[in-house]
Amino acid sequence: MKDEAMDWQELTNLTRGQSFLVERVRLAGSGVAIEGEFELPQLAQLNVEDQVFVTAFVRCHGSIKQMERIFGVSYPTIKARLNRIAQMLDFVETDPAPSRAEVIDRLRRGEITAQQALSELEGHT
Repeated sequence: MKDEAMDWQELTNLTRGQSFLVERVRLAGSGVAIEGEFELPQLAQLNVEDQVFVTAFVRCHGSIKQMERIFGVSYPTIKARLNRIAQMLDFVETDPAPSRAEVIDRLRRGEITAQQALSELEGHT
């Protein structure tokens, strides 16, 4: 794991923070390689220090008090870093709005009123 972290650090130093595409992926142990253009996942695009910070945050189950102890910094410092990292990451919608067809089906089944259906559909373009 430590060697992998060093590889990422070297890659980060080499690219100097510029975005890049991966063009070849080799599956370890099988010799199978896939070529194309692959964007790195958002978390892999963070610098190594921020990746370590996010990993620690997840391992601490989001406890800012534990993060304060681990990193030896104050609550506002942890919050500021979390906010900075959050601004670099796109929000992933985990509860997407229902499709038009789903809203209409629910209306037909009598699960929602016409007014509720209109309200839900107003958010669609």
